[in-house]
Amino acid sequence: QVQLVESGGGLVQAGGSLRLSCAASGRSLRSYAMGWFRQAPGKEREFVSGVSWSGGITSYSDHVKGRFTISRDNAKNTVYLQMNSLKPEDTAGYFCAAKMTVVSSAYWRSWYDYNYWGQGTQVTVSS
Repeated sequence: QVQLVESGGGLVQAGGSLRLSCAASGRSLRSYAMGWFRQAPGKEREFVSGVSWSGGITSYSDHVKGRFTISRDNAKNTVYLQMNSLKPEDTAGYFCAAKMTVVSSAYWRSWYDYNYWGQGTQVTVSS
C-alpha cells in the first residue's frame, strides 16, 4: 500500500506560482509512475502531468505545457509539480496518483490506470 499526501496548494493571483508536493509513505516510489490530475467543480478529472519512475520521461496536458514542470525525488519519496504563470482556469483540486510498473520509462495519462490516490490540495487562482 502506498499513501500519498499532497501539499502546497493555496490562493494565488493570476501570473503567480505554486509548488505542489506529493509525499509518499508505506512503500518506495521507485517502482511507481506518478501523475498529477485536477478536478474543478462540475468537471471531470483531467490529466495534468505524468512522470516515469525513472524521472526521465514526462508528459503534460496541452493546457499546462510550458507553464508546469513535474519532477520527482525518489530518495525523498516525493513528487513535485511546479506551476508558473497560473491562470484562473487552473483553479481546481489537484491530486497525485501512483501506478506500480516494471517499466522505468512508462507513464499514464488516464486517471483509471492509477492504483493509489492522495486526498488532493486546492489551488485557487484569482484574476
